[in-house]
Amino acid sequence: MQRILARTQSIQMLLTGVWLALVLTLTGCGETDSERMVQQAVAIESADECHLCGMLITNFVGPKGELTQQGARQVKKFCSTRDLFAYALDPEHRASIESIWVHNMARVPWEFPDDEQFINARDAWFVINSRLKGAMGPALASFAEESDARAFIGINGGELIRFDQVTMDTLNSMGSPMMPAHRGQALPAIDGAPSAKKQPDAQAITASQ
Repeated sequence: MQRILARTQSIQMLLTGVWLALVLTLTGCGETDSERMVQQAVAIESADECHLCGMLITNFVGPKGELTQQGARQVKKFCSTRDLFAYALDPEHRASIESIWVHNMARVPWEFPDDEQFINARDAWFVINSRLKGAMGPALASFAEESDARAFIGINGGELIRFDQVTMDTLNSMGSPMMPAHRGQALPAIDGAPSAKKQPDAQAITASQ
C-alpha cells in the first residue's frame, strides 16, 4: 500500500512539473512574440510628427529614423537621422534605447525614403558632411553596406563613420540646423540614381544623395 501511494505521489509530482514547464514555455513564447512586434520599425504616416522637433515627417527629404525605449511600447519617429541621434544621445534617454532604425539610402531615392527599407542603425554605415541635406539641414546618410556608403561619398563627398562613433560632438561639427529641405525642392541631379517615382534597383545609389 505504501509503495502504491509513493508511486502515485511521484506521478503527481511529475505531472505537476510537466504542467509548470508547459505554462512557462507558452508564457515565454507569448512574451517573445509581443516583444518581436514592438521591435520592428513601422510605417511613417502622413500625419506623423517628429518626436523631437514636431515637424510633419513626410514633408521632408532624406533619411528618417525610429526607435523604441525600455518600458514604452510606442515607436518614436524622427524627421531626420540627425534628430534621431540628438534624441538617442541625450543622457536622459541614452541608457533606455532598445531598438533603433534608419533608412538604407542605397535602396531608396533621397526625396522619398521607403518605409520597407529600415535597417538596424547599430549595424549601419553613416556618411556625414555630404552635400545633401535632410529635414534639419546637415544629414547623416545611412547605409546597410560599406560599399554603398563609399559609392555615395564618391558622388556627394562626406566622411564615413559607424554608429558608435556618432556623438553630440559629431552632430555639432556638422553645423547648426538650418532651413529644412522640403519635398519638391530642386535636388542635385545624379546620373544613374534611383528615380523617386519607382522602386530603385537594389544596387543603385540614391539619386539626390
